[in-house]
Amino acid sequence: MHKMGDFELSSFKFEIAQMDWNDLKIFYTVAEQRNLTTAADVLGMSHTTVFRRLKAFESSIGSRLFDRIQGRYELTETGLRLLGKVRIMSGIAEDAAREIVGDDRTPGGDVIVTAPSSFAQHFLPSYLLELSTLYPDIAVTLLVTNDELNMSTRQADVALRVAKSPPDHLVGRKLMSIRWGMYGAPSYFERLGKPESSQDLAGHTFIGASGRLTTLEGYTWLERQNDLLSRTHTDDLTTMSSLAAAGHGLALLPDDLSRDDLERCFTLELAGKNSLWILTHPDLRRVERINIVMRFLGEKFKTEPRLHQRGCD
Repeated sequence: MHKMGDFELSSFKFEIAQMDWNDLKIFYTVAEQRNLTTAADVLGMSHTTVFRRLKAFESSIGSRLFDRIQGRYELTETGLRLLGKVRIMSGIAEDAAREIVGDDRTPGGDVIVTAPSSFAQHFLPSYLLELSTLYPDIAVTLLVTNDELNMSTRQADVALRVAKSPPDHLVGRKLMSIRWGMYGAPSYFERLGKPESSQDLAGHTFIGASGRLTTLEGYTWLERQNDLLSRTHTDDLTTMSSLAAAGHGLALLPDDLSRDDLERCFTLELAGKNSLWILTHPDLRRVERINIVMRFLGEKFKTEPRLHQRGCD
């Protein structure tokens, strides 16, 4: 019998059948992330557990799978060959899982929903409470993130996404368009007045963008205005709305982030519009509980008076 490190096809099939899939999953995740701490977060394990399990796995097959280079885990030649096999296995497992789930016609079970923080905080709490009353057998896990999760591996089943257009590999529908407006606190307006249009902004202070927000057209336009001041910056829109409510200055915000302690000044047309989408993976369209959640949330957002009063359409 050949050693595992030789990866002869016949002996590989024999050896890999005896491996613990959890060990292969740890190996695969570390190989994909190239960082032990990040891999541990993805796996939901401690850094120490992942390190210990990986070392035990290497010992069991008698071959080193990674070289640690400047803090990164780089695959050895043996690791590269194993990764190719494990990727095939992972793909088969994911396809099988989606097919099994995709044939599920029962209206109960777990549904993972991902949404940006503004919608998760301001709208979904009451929506999900009503959903749980109507469909008590559906259990929802809400993941709050603006990042794109991997729906092929069921990191999420249903995604509320703010984007100009959805990714090609997902299906769903557009729920509404969301305008951008200039907002401020009453206390700020008492000091510096309330601008009625972009022509009235000279001499005002605004809360600037940082991080990924700096690529948005509205914020780049504000930064180019020499007669505006900006002393505070943030990379998070919800935090920006809180800073504005505290009186730090004017804030350019999408209308879904308006709040009772902020007043809307005007629409900044050059900022364009956001689009809110509800999406899922094509393989999950036949899953009854996912269809129920998508229909329910879609209708709630489409008829939400708070959003339509703010100019969302």
